[in-house]
Amino acid sequence: MMRTRHTTTLEDQRIPVRAKLAAAWTSFMFLYVYVDILAFFKPGVIDDILAGVVWEFDISQTLLTAFLALLAIPILMVVLSTTLPARANRITNLIVASVQIPFAAFNAVSESWTYFYGLGVALEVIVLALILRYAWTWPRTVGDHGDQPGP
Repeated sequence: MMRTRHTTTLEDQRIPVRAKLAAAWTSFMFLYVYVDILAFFKPGVIDDILAGVVWEFDISQTLLTAFLALLAIPILMVVLSTTLPARANRITNLIVASVQIPFAAFNAVSESWTYFYGLGVALEVIVLALILRYAWTWPRTVGDHGDQPGP
């Protein structure tokens, strides 16, 4: 008895822009956090932390609050990317991703571990570029808001 094997094409479902943005911000957040976590393995980092210093800054409630606020940005962007109305969503993603690019690059400034931080920054910037692309190319529909094609 011979069986006939049918090959089928996998269904390639369209992913909504909001889901792409939320996934990209989640990926960015993981990169952002894991670069910092893996940096604990650099010689001397834990000793500096135990001595009360991070990147030549004294550890204080103000410093840790600033770090938390900076980390909250990509966390909130995951939620905002799925809940904001389309126009506000697009604008917010374009602005926040644009601001995050120089901030990401700042993390590699004056670091001796150029391969480690360079890769981290490069990956973060690639994800931010995807966010900018997704937001910039947000699909449009013709509606009654002055965007109808002319005669």
